Amino acid sequence: MLYSVVAETYEKIENTSKRLEMTDHLVALLKSTPPDIIDKVIYLTQGKLYPDYVGIELGLADKMAIRAISRVSGLSEKEVEALLHRHGDLGTAAEAALNNKRQMSLFTFESEKLTVEKVYGNFEKIARATGAGSQDRKINLLIELLNIATPLEARYIVRTVVGKLRLGMADMTILDALSIAFGGDKEMRKEVERAYNVHPDLGYIAKKLAEEGINGIKSIKLTLGVPIRAMLAERLPSLEEILEKMGGEAAFEYKYDGMRIQAHVGKNKTLLYSRRLENVTSQFPDIVEAISHAFEGEEGIFDGEAVPVDINTGELLPFQMVSHRRGRKYGIERIMEEIPVVLFVFDVLYLNGKDMTQVPYPERRTALEKWIKDTGNVRLAHRIVSGDIDEIKKFFNRAIEDGCEGVVAKNIGEESIYRAGAREFLWIKYKKDYRAELADTIDLVVVGAFAGKGRRKGTYGALLMAAYNPDADRFETVCKLGSGFTDEQLAALPRMFEDIKRDTPHPRVWSELKADYWFEPVKVLEIIGAEITLSPTHTCARDVLEKGAGLAVRFPRFTGRWRDDKKPEDATTTHEIVEMYQAQIKNVKK
Repeated sequence: MLYSVVAETYEKIENTSKRLEMTDHLVALLKSTPPDIIDKVIYLTQGKLYPDYVGIELGLADKMAIRAISRVSGLSEKEVEALLHRHGDLGTAAEAALNNKRQMSLFTFESEKLTVEKVYGNFEKIARATGAGSQDRKINLLIELLNIATPLEARYIVRTVVGKLRLGMADMTILDALSIAFGGDKEMRKEVERAYNVHPDLGYIAKKLAEEGINGIKSIKLTLGVPIRAMLAERLPSLEEILEKMGGEAAFEYKYDGMRIQAHVGKNKTLLYSRRLENVTSQFPDIVEAISHAFEGEEGIFDGEAVPVDINTGELLPFQMVSHRRGRKYGIERIMEEIPVVLFVFDVLYLNGKDMTQVPYPERRTALEKWIKDTGNVRLAHRIVSGDIDEIKKFFNRAIEDGCEGVVAKNIGEESIYRAGAREFLWIKYKKDYRAELADTIDLVVVGAFAGKGRRKGTYGALLMAAYNPDADRFETVCKLGSGFTDEQLAALPRMFEDIKRDTPHPRVWSELKADYWFEPVKVLEIIGAEITLSPTHTCARDVLEKGAGLAVRFPRFTGRWRDDKKPEDATTTHEIVEMYQAQIKNVKK
């Protein structure tokens, strides 16, 4: 399949901000793609080579890509850098360089055409090149592609290889396109999404659909070594409302302030995955050893929370401490001694060959108690089952005293299955800071920024923050955030956002405010605020509660916590903001 077909589709997608048009362009591409390479086309469209959990990244340094563009185009590296400065994007700079290619006859032949297989194959070799001379091999592999590429193809080849494809297409849009391409409409979407939730590999799902149809994806099951999308909790402002929602009785577990970990324990190998489905096994060798000894079965997939512990007092420490373990390649032994962690296991998703996600929660908990032994480093989440408000309040207060954020109430009825990838009222979180005003933290996505003035001149004066609307698959603005930052953090902001700057709002961002800078919606921050109010300016939940009005967070403040453990789609949703506003109004009336 010619790569030009893919590049031309990308250009069409890039030239529209309408999600339906993006989907239509992708549907046309999928229909024209041979089934045997459709997985490769999907991965390339995601800007990657494999699903995230495989842990192989393509990213080539900009300087290496500039060197390759220079050698192919005949321009000096300084001239290529000048094009980059002018266009603000290395892919567009590569396109311009090839349009002005010197001595073209020395570099290419008109008969040569790039194929998807060739592009993907070279990308794969680039990603896997290591050791002495690997940089030169990577540059030569990119040069080989650019020598054959048209200027338009070069734009997307370079963007992909440096990890900045950014078509503005989320996984949910790709799921829509797959449903339409192979089912004729979105009716198949529910089954496609189910398969994605238990096997989050869009390339694999696309190939199954293309080769086997709907029956192919119906056969997709939980697999050891393939992470499952985490089940998430809703929130309510009072224990009384939680009990009412749960039918008068529920299980209440400690809500630990740690890092969500999904542990896949096999006979010969144990793998750990983050909430973002990244393989973090190498960063937590202590958890690998501990869960392997604690589990007394043959194979299992467990959901839990890795919580840092004070080595002197045994007290639980806040999330920021365990975040020091993330992304480390060196010094793991030292950091393990300084910041030991305990894995609190609260669910089992797969056990000795059986899919446990369709089993009610009480049975899953019983299975945990049977197969997981308390080793000190691995413990079961502390819990009670109760319908007594006084007993639950005492349990809640003890959770706070023990260093937790609060509690999670869990449905104990027959319907209490594990809904992978869903946020439902089968689980409800209750944290210590729910009040009539907004005092609970929320996680929002940075979508833009405003130029600083006065003491903040030269940096950003405020960030434009957005909540995620899962129904529309877009980010809707909810506040400007300028408080809570230290001077050092403020000074560092432009550098932190440099690689994700845009000239226009991202296609998935809905904003009526005109920011001075726009960003890819990828960074998540935790904030706190005074209250939620109706807003004629912000787009969060626009028209849901009152025509022409959205919702805004009043007096927002940064808590200092960057939520690197969350994807932007895991941020606080517009539905949650609406529920918090309604609960706030109800409490004020009381």
